[in-house]
Amino acid sequence: MREALQNIKTAAEELLSKADTQQQLEELKVRFLGKKGELTAILKQMGGLSAEERPVIGALANEVRESIDADLRRRAKELGDAVLARRLAAESIDVTLPGVQPAQGKRHPFQQVLDELKDIFLGMGFDVVSGPEIEYDHYNFEMLNMPKSHPARDTQDTFYITENMLLRTQTSPMQIRTMEAQQPPIRIICPGRVYRSDAVDATHSPLFHQIEGLVVDKGITFSDLKGTLEAFIKKLYGEETRVRFRPHHFPYTEPSAEMDMSCFKCGGKGCPLCKGEGWIEILGCGMVHPKVLENCGIDPEVYSGYAFGVGLERITMMRYGIDDMRLLYENDLRFLSQF
Repeated sequence: MREALQNIKTAAEELLSKADTQQQLEELKVRFLGKKGELTAILKQMGGLSAEERPVIGALANEVRESIDADLRRRAKELGDAVLARRLAAESIDVTLPGVQPAQGKRHPFQQVLDELKDIFLGMGFDVVSGPEIEYDHYNFEMLNMPKSHPARDTQDTFYITENMLLRTQTSPMQIRTMEAQQPPIRIICPGRVYRSDAVDATHSPLFHQIEGLVVDKGITFSDLKGTLEAFIKKLYGEETRVRFRPHHFPYTEPSAEMDMSCFKCGGKGCPLCKGEGWIEILGCGMVHPKVLENCGIDPEVYSGYAFGVGLERITMMRYGIDDMRLLYENDLRFLSQF
């Protein structure tokens, strides 16, 4: 039995040294150490040995098992290292070759214009605030002097989640939340996404971006509003730009106005962009309605304020001469890389 064990050890060493694949190693492991392997077959015969021979043969058998197991692990590592070496050689990189410059992203036209608008208003002492896009009807309409029966809601028909929750139609709710949270003086702009039930075309989208502004303090007049907006437009389009105000109606401002700017393409002479009028409508504005101030706990006898709202899409399209709003949402790199 000693000789048989030694023969198994010698045969295993020879065969393992010649094994070239992991599969061959697994087959040799089963052959020598498996439940029906050669070493197991020898151990099954130990019952016929004398009491003196049994521990001696058992120790020799364990020695042979450990030797074969060590040879298996060593050969498996050698084969693994060889495979890794071949992969490294095949997949090596020639570091002397010129590299490929990765494409560098750019800010979206929306973000470029929004950052510029923020810089302008921050320079005039405004703070930037943001709020939830899912809003309560209470903040989106009722606090802005538009109760549930008010006809002005029809022009802002939107997406309701429940009877009293909706996707906001304007960023005005943040003006209300700000006035509720702090007493004047207040000077903020509120940029963000808004939603209205509009059909998609070249100038409309059910999702668009709005920037609203609010100033509340003692002694605020319409001339302050005009001066602020004129300074804003001149910084955005140049000192030669002129503005005009036309009477309008908004439930949350009184008096209210639409502001036009002289066409930046023709300088006010008339062209296809301004439809021959020389003026382009740019935003809506007005003095904050006393009822809105009262709703927020601000005394309209002591404080007054103004508000305005402009569409980021409109500003962006005018800035870059874009004639179709849908281009701004399609994520076409051929279009976006121009800006």
